[in-house]
Amino acid sequence: MNFKFTFAGLTALLNKVTKLLIPLVVVSLLLGILLGIDTPFVGDVYKNVSSVVDMLGEDGLLVLISVIIILSYLNKD
Repeated sequence: MNFKFTFAGLTALLNKVTKLLIPLVVVSLLLGILLGIDTPFVGDVYKNVSSVVDMLGEDGLLVLISVIIILSYLNKD
């Protein structure tokens, strides 16, 4: 077997994994909001994101909105 690990190859792999996981997390968050936090798997994702926002403090929502705006600006083609 010929394994060729390069930085470009690793970056491509991580980009593919990220593109796969982001919609999964978004759907899990939406289902957690709609169905409640007691739903298996979906509720756990919702609880984890909620705890991250709580760690940011009182300005957690402002930070999330700022990050969304910055990421949408950087994603423009």
